[in-house]
Amino acid sequence: MKKKFNIIGKRKFFFIFSTILMIICIGSLLINGLNYGIDFKGGTIIQIEMHQTFKTDEIREITDTFDESADITYAGEEQTQLMINTQESLNEEQIESLFSKFQEKYDLKGKDLLSSEKVSATIGDEFKTQSILASVIAVLLILVYITFRFEFLFGFSAVLALAHDLIAVLGAYSIFGVEVNSPFIAAMLTILGFSVNDTIVIFDRIRENRRKYKKSQLFELTNDSVNQTMGRSINTTLCVLLAIISLYLMGVQSIQDFILPLIIGFISGSYSTIFIASSFWYVAQEKRQAAKA
Repeated sequence: MKKKFNIIGKRKFFFIFSTILMIICIGSLLINGLNYGIDFKGGTIIQIEMHQTFKTDEIREITDTFDESADITYAGEEQTQLMINTQESLNEEQIESLFSKFQEKYDLKGKDLLSSEKVSATIGDEFKTQSILASVIAVLLILVYITFRFEFLFGFSAVLALAHDLIAVLGAYSIFGVEVNSPFIAAMLTILGFSVNDTIVIFDRIRENRRKYKKSQLFELTNDSVNQTMGRSINTTLCVLLAIISLYLMGVQSIQDFILPLIIGFISGSYSTIFIASSFWYVAQEKRQAAKA
C-alpha cells in the first residue's frame, strides 16, 4: 500500500516555517535592499578581446583606477573576452584611457575594443519600473486565469504561493548580496510560470476528486489530492534542477545569472505548491463551509 503523508495535518508547521522565512527575507530586503546591477543603476559596459585567459586581480590593477566597484567577468567560447561593468558612467576619454592601459599591458590593437556602451540611471529606473509592472501584470493574469478555470479561492491560494516564491528569491539575493540584473527579471517571470503550473496540477486533482468525497471529507479530499500529485511535482522539479544545475556549472556568467534565481525559485516553488497553496486553500475552504453551515 502506498504511504500517505499527513501534509494538511502538519499545515501549522509549514505555515510557521514559511512565516519565519518570509520575515527573514522581507527584513533583509528592508535593511540591506538589493544589489542592483548596471541594468538598474546605470554605468558603462566595456567588452575587450584579450586573446588570452586572464585573472581578475590583474584586470583590477587597471580598472580600480577608474571604478573600484566595477564587475569583471569573461565572455566568449574560449573565455578570452573581458567584460567590464562599471557603476561610474565613463565618458569617451575615460574609456579610451582605460583601453590604452590594456593595450600597453597586453599588446592589444584598436579593433580589440569590441564594444563600449553607456547605461544611464534614467534608463535603469525605467527598466526597474517596467520589471515590477511586468511581474504584477503576470500575477494578475494568473489570478484571472485560475479564477476563470477553477474559482477565486484557488486563484488566490496560487497567487499567495507565487508571492511566497518571489519573496524567497528576492530575500536570498538580498541576504547573499547577489547582483540583480536583466536576466534575473526573465528568471523571475519563468519561476511564476513554473510554480503556478505545479499548483494547477494539485488544484486540478482536488477538483476531480470532489465527486468522490463528501463535503464533510474536506481534509481527506485535500490531503489525498496532494499525496496523489506530490510524486509528480517532486520528480518534475528534480529533473529540471538536474538540467539547470548542469547548465549553471558549465555555463558562462550570463547563463549563470539566469540560472541561479531559477534554482532557488524552482525549489521554493515546489515547496510552496505542495505545502502552502493546498494547505491555505483547505483552511479558507473550511472557513467558507463553516460560515455557510
